[in-house]
Amino acid sequence: MTGTAGSLRLRFVATICAGSFLLFLVQPMIARMALPRLGGAPTVWNSAMVVYQALLLGGYAYAHWLGRLAPRRQMQAHLALFALAALMLPIGLAAGNPPPQASPVLWVPWLLAISIGPLFFMVAAQAPLMQRWYVLSGGGDPYPLYAASNLGSFAGLIAYPLLVEPLLPASGQSLLWSGGYILLLLLVAACGLRLPRSAAAPETQADTPAPDWRTILHWIILAAVPSGLMLSTTLHITTDIVAMPLLWVLPLGLYILSFTVAFSARRTWANGITMVAPLVLLMGACTAFSDSTSVPILVGAAVILVLFVVSIALHSALFDARPDAAHLTAFYLAMSVGGVVGGIFCAIFAPLIFDWTYEYPILLAAAALLLKGEPLFVWSRLLWEDPRRNVWLTAILLVVSVLASLIGGGILFSSPGSAAKAASFTLIIALAIASIGNRILYAACAAYLMLCLGGWEKLALSQAEGIMTRSYFGVYAIRDNKDGTRLLVHGTTVHGIQIRKPGMERTTTSYYAPQSGVGLALGAAPQLFGPAARIGVVGLGSGTLACYARPGQRWRFYEIDPAIERIARNPRSFTFLSRCMPDPDIAIGDARLVLAAEPQDQADLLAIDAFSSDSVPMHLLTREAFALYARHLKPGGLLLVHISNRYLDLKPIVAAAARDGGWATAARLYTPDRRDDRYHYSMSAWIALSRDPRSLKRLTALTGQALWIPLETRPGISAWTDDYGSILPILKL
Repeated sequence: MTGTAGSLRLRFVATICAGSFLLFLVQPMIARMALPRLGGAPTVWNSAMVVYQALLLGGYAYAHWLGRLAPRRQMQAHLALFALAALMLPIGLAAGNPPPQASPVLWVPWLLAISIGPLFFMVAAQAPLMQRWYVLSGGGDPYPLYAASNLGSFAGLIAYPLLVEPLLPASGQSLLWSGGYILLLLLVAACGLRLPRSAAAPETQADTPAPDWRTILHWIILAAVPSGLMLSTTLHITTDIVAMPLLWVLPLGLYILSFTVAFSARRTWANGITMVAPLVLLMGACTAFSDSTSVPILVGAAVILVLFVVSIALHSALFDARPDAAHLTAFYLAMSVGGVVGGIFCAIFAPLIFDWTYEYPILLAAAALLLKGEPLFVWSRLLWEDPRRNVWLTAILLVVSVLASLIGGGILFSSPGSAAKAASFTLIIALAIASIGNRILYAACAAYLMLCLGGWEKLALSQAEGIMTRSYFGVYAIRDNKDGTRLLVHGTTVHGIQIRKPGMERTTTSYYAPQSGVGLALGAAPQLFGPAARIGVVGLGSGTLACYARPGQRWRFYEIDPAIERIARNPRSFTFLSRCMPDPDIAIGDARLVLAAEPQDQADLLAIDAFSSDSVPMHLLTREAFALYARHLKPGGLLLVHISNRYLDLKPIVAAAARDGGWATAARLYTPDRRDDRYHYSMSAWIALSRDPRSLKRLTALTGQALWIPLETRPGISAWTDDYGSILPILKL
């Protein structure tokens, strides 16, 4: 490469990387800023991703349209619009909060679009537009520059949680990004000065036919499947572990990094990963319907690995199918359309049409059909080398796989560890491996493997009315155990247990045992606040806490998900409300928004019991949230915060927020006695807080001083805050 060519390439690579860095730095940054308003449900992040993908599509369409102009006209128009969008700097969220009952499906896209839409749109156009300008300026093959683009995107994502978020407040982050935007404007101008003055460069005048609709459709599908797989993986991980942006970044970061590998000029890694992708996908097929809670981290790691490897394989197929540089922007536009299609399918349509996360196995099956696998063994290569043999051989192997699944008298439903089940599983896996090289048979085997390993059970549950429910906020299942209990499950976490035996239906079970923190506080409420106490509960669940209500008390539940209200109110699902509080007062909407709209001094006791699977939504544990709770409580009122969690130790965070807000605190860490197993009590951690230390002393004195322990924070831990100092949770190691 000559010095001039090297300088040209460096200039364009720097511009493309800078644009991509800003593009993906802003995504977690804006998500963090929006957290207090929008909440931390996994589907909120997925909706945000759809907005980003739609804006990216708009930027790519704009770059494609701009390519019709003469080179210098392109530069003039682009720089003018770039400068016009700069009037929105410094970047930040638009003012205003959503109405308490606003639908997140509509509000999330609207808030993000009006906040960052024009800026994101202009930055999004850089990757395809700069590659086109690179060709017009006399550069070489532009497609490897897309690898550099995604490397910049990946750097932006990891820079945010590692550097930007811990070191800068929200205002500093906004100024940093705004300065980067101005720098990008200067880099784009520097690239534009290299454009020729002629109407077109020689490289674009080649008489190459435009891609036909089949080719364009193939590009769209190859881009849509990894995009959807990324979002469905995000939903799985954030539902079963914790709903926070740092985990939302992980699948997105690996998805972006897959482009860097797939579009690299050196094909060693891309080709090698593509070869093993069919085997890795089978690993995903084995865990697609897994509900195991014993090794969730291992299952999560497997899901992440499948996403990364399959994305590389499908994006490599995109790279292999790339057109001549004359049609570069059309290629990237089709890719962007595919990204939006995958995003809309997962974030908008899937919650409406499925009662479980069926989009994940569906996308795995689609990926299996698209993978360009080569037979791994000589004998399997010989099986598929004759096209005439493929039809009847495929039919025979499909019949064999069905018969194999029936070994043991059920579709892999025989007892765990049975020889019949092991033999069936081994045979189906062997058939799937042997079928690599035959896309239809391989995809059929992968799909059937998923059905045999939990799919049939899940489909059977879906057919039963009221057993499974899905909403914008999660997937809920109602399960009946042989011991006469009924469970409400979200993800892998139980959020309600009712004993269905006659005479025990009102028993307060699980985290709400009489000796739990909330049980002690609610039991003492008549002595603390009198017979007309006003009780507020954030999070309805199955309605268990309603059975602590006493005549004369006024209760109000705050529930974000209408699906949960329907479950709790339906006596065919749970009877806590129908038996203990037949006419409950339930406010639907995000608790922070509903509480903020209500007058102050409303409650004597407020219990925060909101979860997203196993995690407390982060916007309910910020410093500003605790200030809102203090405003809502009467003088001397009590705040109870439920922090039971398998993965995170939230005691230091609550203690720091209490310290900053002037709260007195005490913790109740409850472990049930084995003699009470018939009541199905669960271990729980509740924090009691009050702005009046005397109220807390009365609570501990009435319920037993020895049952409560002091709440101490760790050195260096500060409160979670909407102003965004670092809010990394403390992992349980």
